[in-house]
Amino acid sequence: MNKSDEPEQKHVLIVDDDPEITESIRFALKSAGFRVSIARDGNQGVAIAETKEPHLVILDMMMPRRSGFLVLERLRQNDQDPVPVIMITGNEGNRHQEYAEMLGVNDYIHKPFTMDRLLDSVNNLLET
Repeated sequence: MNKSDEPEQKHVLIVDDDPEITESIRFALKSAGFRVSIARDGNQGVAIAETKEPHLVILDMMMPRRSGFLVLERLRQNDQDPVPVIMITGNEGNRHQEYAEMLGVNDYIHKPFTMDRLLDSVNNLLET
């Protein structure tokens, strides 16, 4: 089997300012066969999402320079085929979850979460 016969590796962008969380998620996703990019703040996340066009974005709500909500709003602007987004947060408020859902988030996961929970969501959203 040559390289052109192999299925394309799905690309996941992690946008989170917490290095421990990003490294844990990166390790789990790479072990599951995904290609991974990491952005450490919202501005960097938007830039990578717009240039590398990931198949899925895992997005922290609270970050420096641009919040997860503002990133999500930007990703949803004028996008005919929006990238699936999983928002992760330590915030317990329902109001934030409702707002994220209004903006079109595909899944909303509260920290702390199990890696199995996150991987199940990633796999479900990337099923083709």
